Amino acid sequence: MKQRSLLREVTINGPALHTGDNSRLTLKPAPVNHGIVIRRLDLHEKPEFRPHISQVGDLVRNTTLNAGPSKVHTVEHVMAALHGMGIDNVEVEMDASEPPIMDGSARAYVNMILEGEPVEQEADREYFVLDKPISVSQGNSSLIALPYDGFKVTCTSSDDRGIHTQHLSIDIDPEVFSTQIAASRTFTVFEDIEELIKLGKIKGGSLENAIVLKGDKILSKEPLRFEDELVRHKILDVIGDIFLLGKPIKAHIIAVRPGHALNSELTKKLFERMEELEKGHAKKVSKKKTLVIETETKLDIRRVLETLPHRYPMLMVDRVIEFRGDDELTAIKNCTINEEYFQGHYPGQPIMPGVLQIEAMAQAAGILMLRVTKNEGMTAVFMSIDKVKFRNKVIPGDQLKIDVKLTKIMRGKIGTAVATCTVGDKVASSGELKFMLVDKEAEI
Repeated sequence: MKQRSLLREVTINGPALHTGDNSRLTLKPAPVNHGIVIRRLDLHEKPEFRPHISQVGDLVRNTTLNAGPSKVHTVEHVMAALHGMGIDNVEVEMDASEPPIMDGSARAYVNMILEGEPVEQEADREYFVLDKPISVSQGNSSLIALPYDGFKVTCTSSDDRGIHTQHLSIDIDPEVFSTQIAASRTFTVFEDIEELIKLGKIKGGSLENAIVLKGDKILSKEPLRFEDELVRHKILDVIGDIFLLGKPIKAHIIAVRPGHALNSELTKKLFERMEELEKGHAKKVSKKKTLVIETETKLDIRRVLETLPHRYPMLMVDRVIEFRGDDELTAIKNCTINEEYFQGHYPGQPIMPGVLQIEAMAQAAGILMLRVTKNEGMTAVFMSIDKVKFRNKVIPGDQLKIDVKLTKIMRGKIGTAVATCTVGDKVASSGELKFMLVDKEAEI
């Protein structure tokens, strides 16, 4: 694959999301190996930014880059458009601290790129080819990057109430990005608006450039552009934030409730691994065997810890109380008031987040997959969920019973399962899961 730039310069202008100021942005052609350079024309010295994870500053509802005392805010939509459309070399000139928000998506930037006409250059494009799984998590959010011959994003998006849960798994290339991702708009929860205003943000925000979630309602000036527009915009943000590596990546990114802060943490870890590989300092890895469990009828917490890589606060299986045949199990998760997530979800009325119930199903399914396939040195990685339903709340003192049944195993490494979480005789949640086995690596 060759590097790409633009044939001609193109310009747009409009108000910025957070400052509300009018902003003009121009994309200009750049030579081979130039990379992406952002220049602020409104400042005396016209400072340059070479977008990189080392420059990241404020991550509250946007990605901000710092170059000395100078800043540029909310660059993620521009970066997503350049990454998604395969543009390697371009000058980005701005006459304000923040690009125009336009309609809240990256569609306007994609149209700019198409108008500027992408052209191939002489030099080959350089990729970071991920060689091992890398993950980050915080609370009920997590991201993992897996080796993959291409660029793919699998994402589950959900608000705190589990009302607007959406899922999508998609391979990204310029055509897919321009038609399936770019038009998805940014969104916020209605209850967060007042706090964002107090922080001095969203001065240019309106239903012209954002979707607002109010309870089970979606407020928007126009109908949703996709039935699952919310998760598509989360994928858009991941694509933009990951490009701060400084080069395109070959990997499969699996995200559960991602945000700019966690996207940044994953990008930092990916950059550290990229540096190790480029400097030849990458440590050798060897497979650590996972104890085979196919002869056991149940697992206590010690055996669960030996089987799963998860630890507090993300371990969602306390015990496997029964294996039934080769394809079913029942596990339990005891939900006590000491759980970290109950402190903020919600104060005075604690409820277990729906995404953590999904995580409990996925972990139990992973245990079953390892048992059935008899794979040593492997760990199960959650890929996607479909037909998820939340029926009853789970509160402190409840014992969550997790029933899992494997329905298909493909190539010995990819599995699908149906799972149900119950409390007593009431169904709390259910869904269809998909996951895969990957090497469980440990440093010597």
